[in-house]
Amino acid sequence: MENKHFDIIINGARRIKMPSGSAELCCVGIKDGKIAAVVPRAEGAAFTADKVVDGGGKFIIPGLIDLHVHLREPGFEYKEDIMSGARCAAAGGVTSVFAMPNTKPVCDSAETLSYIKNRAEQADCRVFPVAAITKGLASEELCDLTALRDAGAAAFSDDGKPVMTVKLLYDAMKIAKENDLLIMSHCEDMSLAKGGAINEGSISRMLGLPGIPNLAEDIATERDIMVAEATGARLHICHVSTRGAIDCIRRAKARGVRVTAETCPHYFSLTDADVIYYGANAKMNPPLRTQDDVKAVIEAIIDGTIDCISTDHAPHSAEEKSDVRTSLNGIIGLQTSFIASYTNLVQTGHISFAKLIELMSANPAAVTGLDKLGLGRLEAGCPADFALVSLGCEYTVTKESLRGKSTNTPFAGMTFGAKIESTYVDGRCVFSAEA
Repeated sequence: MENKHFDIIINGARRIKMPSGSAELCCVGIKDGKIAAVVPRAEGAAFTADKVVDGGGKFIIPGLIDLHVHLREPGFEYKEDIMSGARCAAAGGVTSVFAMPNTKPVCDSAETLSYIKNRAEQADCRVFPVAAITKGLASEELCDLTALRDAGAAAFSDDGKPVMTVKLLYDAMKIAKENDLLIMSHCEDMSLAKGGAINEGSISRMLGLPGIPNLAEDIATERDIMVAEATGARLHICHVSTRGAIDCIRRAKARGVRVTAETCPHYFSLTDADVIYYGANAKMNPPLRTQDDVKAVIEAIIDGTIDCISTDHAPHSAEEKSDVRTSLNGIIGLQTSFIASYTNLVQTGHISFAKLIELMSANPAAVTGLDKLGLGRLEAGCPADFALVSLGCEYTVTKESLRGKSTNTPFAGMTFGAKIESTYVDGRCVFSAEA
């Protein structure tokens, strides 16, 4: 390399070499917001820089990409806003988020897309707006999907609810196929799930709470897969939680259907029994399931049926999460997604650290096309989006450490085996645990 002077050097961090998964001490040079060099530490001895950061043997990983986040802005800024949500993301090593459209107004117009994109320009992570499939999320009239794409929509979803009729979904997926758009589905049969508070089973009966059966997710997953298969559209299934839904996805992939899937840390870390201890802070949709479902989710992560780990980050006020029977669904997750996943998947021996990086960086980039922008990789020429993490430590999450407006999570108070030390976006440090 002719120019060995950089804006920043990260010296002495450990990177995971792909695809071998082996670790090596390295030197990373950053110039003009991009990674300019990634070399073994010895080769970087001659490098100079305006600023040198001591990697201290920590691991350097590509910035995490979260495909499923609720930033609540516009309309619900008392729960979260784009700036506060991005601060949470940065503290969790997340450098790119996909913002769901169930805002107020719904993200179904060029004006709302423009508002979100403009607000995100100063945020501590990249924000990719997801636009609605139907106007007002009402499942009555399709949005102009191609116009929304041209206005900056990164994908399309009626998240929070499914597209209610097969005809509308079929028409949307035909348009998606013709224009190579990504459809993201919240798979739920509302007639089965309506009124339910937690998973239907022994725990719901013991607590006297109305239940949501697995069938509500299973049957809706099969429906959306069938429509994707008939149209040839790309389908990404959100927050998978049941063995039945996983079986549907696994069979569809074997048939060549263009389907990908995500799950969330709570679906492989917790069960419906945890509602007893955490109450409304363990209430989400889909709900926490049984130990058998947790086992199925982990098996699907291992064998590749599940492609990505996201969060479904869903901030709510304390008043909105005060009672498990009546509270709103959802928990926050941006700050805890990596550390919870490392603790419950890697430290337990289910998957390798390299596999976790794929699930949280490379695969989400490939699903959404961000890989074409160089995101999800730690290579020369890519944007300098990365995080420095400590592994094998003990780190306890406290409510005081949460950087957003809401604290609705069962993970507060838990101790994990990893810690995010710092996060960079375009070579700019957007989070430091020491600050």
